[in-house]
Amino acid sequence: MKLGYIGLGKMGQKMVERLLERQHEIVVFDKDEQVMQQIAWKGAQKAQSQWNLVELLHERPRVIWLMVPHQAVDSVLEDIIPLLHDNDVVIDGGNSFYKDSQRRAADLAKRSIHFLDAGISGGPQGAVEGACVMVGGNRGIYKAHESLFHDIATDDGYGYMGEAGAGHFVKMVHNGIEYGMMQAIAEGFEIMKKSPYDLDIKKIADLYNHRSVVESRLVGWLKDAYAAYGEDLAEISGSVAQSGEGEWTVKTAKELGVPVPGIESAVEFRKQSQNKPSYTGKVLSAMRNQFGGHSVK
Repeated sequence: MKLGYIGLGKMGQKMVERLLERQHEIVVFDKDEQVMQQIAWKGAQKAQSQWNLVELLHERPRVIWLMVPHQAVDSVLEDIIPLLHDNDVVIDGGNSFYKDSQRRAADLAKRSIHFLDAGISGGPQGAVEGACVMVGGNRGIYKAHESLFHDIATDDGYGYMGEAGAGHFVKMVHNGIEYGMMQAIAEGFEIMKKSPYDLDIKKIADLYNHRSVVESRLVGWLKDAYAAYGEDLAEISGSVAQSGEGEWTVKTAKELGVPVPGIESAVEFRKQSQNKPSYTGKVLSAMRNQFGGHSVK
């Protein structure tokens, strides 16, 4: 299909490359001209602005994929909505709060424009090799564009979650679970780092990933971080950043009356780490860097 794509960040650029390899025609826009030029060399068409991107999508209904920070989604929509027509489709592939996605879907429906929310997991590596894709919105519109999600995803790595907001809801909970899993791994490795034994931490990270119960991509990424930065993780910040989905998960759990002490503790640790850096924080930062390309300084 012909697709408009707004936002060429760490995942966006790689995802466009994957779609181009699968013979999709893509018009792109990003404020970074250099990044746009790089993807143009691989076959995408550059737009001069968000408005121009819509104008260059001559076939109707148009399909426009947003891959921008959740804080920027409303601004992008304000720019492009005046140029959209009945039955055009907007897909938000970023990490938006599910209630915002519900609101956006309702607002666009009043203009006869369709909206799908697509939670994407896998980081830049997943964008290249195939991501895990969780889609919310009208089932018929999802089915009409299923081939697009198929081409973005890894084998059997996409699915329809439910009505508007469901895709971002499932992704939000995924990220909350991720917080808790990472916290447990990081705490365990600090215990081993401070043990009375002369343990080879890097070797243990590798060993855990050979049929142990805690075998996981997270432990694999930690092993890679130790290989890159050494056992002390000296170059890694012990203060851990967060993007907000963990807090959204805790807030939503409280609204639903579900206790989530593990996730809530992991979120609180990241907040306190800003003033109390630690080795546990270094391990968390190292994993975030490996799977998401997040800054480690």
